[in-house]
Amino acid sequence: MMTKEQLAKVIDHTLIKPTATLEEVDRLCEEGKKYGFYLVCVNLCYVEYAVEKLAGSGVKVGTTVGFPFGATSAEVKAFEAEKAVKAGAAEVDMVMNIGYLKSGDYYAVREDIEGVVRAAKEVNPEAIVKVIIETCYLTENEKVSAANLCMDAKADFIKTSTGMGPGGATVEDVRLLAKLADGKIGVKAAGGIRDLKTALQMLEAGATRIGTSSGVAIMEEFK
Repeated sequence: MMTKEQLAKVIDHTLIKPTATLEEVDRLCEEGKKYGFYLVCVNLCYVEYAVEKLAGSGVKVGTTVGFPFGATSAEVKAFEAEKAVKAGAAEVDMVMNIGYLKSGDYYAVREDIEGVVRAAKEVNPEAIVKVIIETCYLTENEKVSAANLCMDAKADFIKTSTGMGPGGATVEDVRLLAKLADGKIGVKAAGGIRDLKTALQMLEAGATRIGTSSGVAIMEEFK
């Protein structure tokens, strides 16, 4: 049975919405420190601010790239990733080009991911890149292809969802991705994880990280 502290260390406490204010970012950072979350995830414009707020706390800062559609150019995604890591982001969650994948252009998908990985790690070799494959839009075969492309491109994590699509993480998808990853790459479950039971189900299915905007509620539910 995991402890409350161990649970906190697999949670990315997230505030990714267009209306996010400085006051809300302040609160997110304070919650990050209070509960000992692994990371807080904020919009790119707030990365530097959050890094300053969390200095010395041990809580990392993450952000998103190509969010939420993944349909910007590879060059723009790479530039975003570079800017984010230079601002102090320890991790970037990029959205895969879903249209390219569904078109069967696997070369373009891999190049897109590789560009972000390269841009982030040139600034900080320890930077972590997670790839959101948005499972709700994919067939099972496409999920397999997406996971393999993430590994081929040397990403650090496969992530299920943006939380902005018509569906979020499912136990079945997490189990599939964990089987494909086989310990070579992390699996982040995100999208629709709002309570302790769901978070624990995702971890049991093989997730190694949880992304949620309900981190506080989950921790308060923990007994």
